Amino acid sequence: MSAWVLPDHIADVLPSEARHIEELRRGLLDTARCYGYELVMPPLLEHLESLLTGTGEALDLQTFKLVDQLSGRSMGLRADTTPQVARIDAHLLNRKGITRLCYCGPVLHTRPDRPHATREPLQFGAEIYGHAGLEADLEALQLARECLRVADVQETTIDLADVRIVRSLLADVSPNAQLLSAIHAALAAKDTGELRSLTRDFPKDSREGLLALPHLYGDHAVLDEAEKTLHRFSGVPQLLSNLKWLASRLDGARVTFDLADLRGYAYYSGARFAIYAPGASDALVRGGRYDEVGAVFGRNRPAAGFSLDIKQVVGVVAPRALKAAIRAPWGEAADVNAAIAQLRRAGETVVCVLPGHESEVDEFHCDRELVQVADRWVVQTV
Repeated sequence: MSAWVLPDHIADVLPSEARHIEELRRGLLDTARCYGYELVMPPLLEHLESLLTGTGEALDLQTFKLVDQLSGRSMGLRADTTPQVARIDAHLLNRKGITRLCYCGPVLHTRPDRPHATREPLQFGAEIYGHAGLEADLEALQLARECLRVADVQETTIDLADVRIVRSLLADVSPNAQLLSAIHAALAAKDTGELRSLTRDFPKDSREGLLALPHLYGDHAVLDEAEKTLHRFSGVPQLLSNLKWLASRLDGARVTFDLADLRGYAYYSGARFAIYAPGASDALVRGGRYDEVGAVFGRNRPAAGFSLDIKQVVGVVAPRALKAAIRAPWGEAADVNAAIAQLRRAGETVVCVLPGHESEVDEFHCDRELVQVADRWVVQTV
């Protein structure tokens, strides 16, 4: 095998795509800032117990582990940034009231989390801490939609659910961890046969409610059907009302519901959402409410937010046009160098043509040229 062959699902990013990724990264951070979110930069590497405490088995399996040569302690390369941001909110900032934080940086996965995915996503996310009301859930959704608009993602579909619905159906049941995991898997796969087998000893109401969930997906009519089917379960009517409230405030959005969707059930504590777009094999954005995320850091307070992989987003939108630039001759004369410097200070991209390389193609669209007219250097359209 050649020494320069990269590991599976790891790839170099070449100039055009790298520029698109970087421009989008800047655009998303600027968008979050417009909503009042402050940028934080957690480390890529942390002690394992700090990085994984309270995060669940799934994130543990996705995390690369190594030994610190300085201390001998086990360390991990982050597979998700949200727990780190919760630690920053709880321990380093420890503010009262609302805190809005955003981040953007690489994460590493031991395995790709979807077909053809990279194991080195560039994760962007935003978190809002300190407000338990639906207003925070809505703000997270609105910011996520605006980020996809900035990325020029078209024809999105927002899927809504709430993990508390399943918890309400299981309130009178005490399944062990293995059975609970199997139930969640059957619900996610909409495998009513397996679900019927797993719940055969459950109370009648719980069993019937769980068996109804795999069929409760689709447009707004799903919530009306769910109200008829699940009205006897304490708290569920209010949860359905909350989903209606959120959906009604997403102007112009195509909204669907899947009440059996439990992806991230160990992580989310309330309403959750996923945003899909044509050309993507999985959701481009996942988010929701995760009030328990700061509990392991000693500060259990309300939290909502979302994250996305910028590399995935770039892969489903049209490539950006080459950046316009000015072609200029290479020279040592003071006048031409002064003209080039002045253009660059004004924000222009000026590409100097080195001797013998006049016809080479590059990543810029040189639509103008710096030429000498009489005794002055001027920019002319090519």
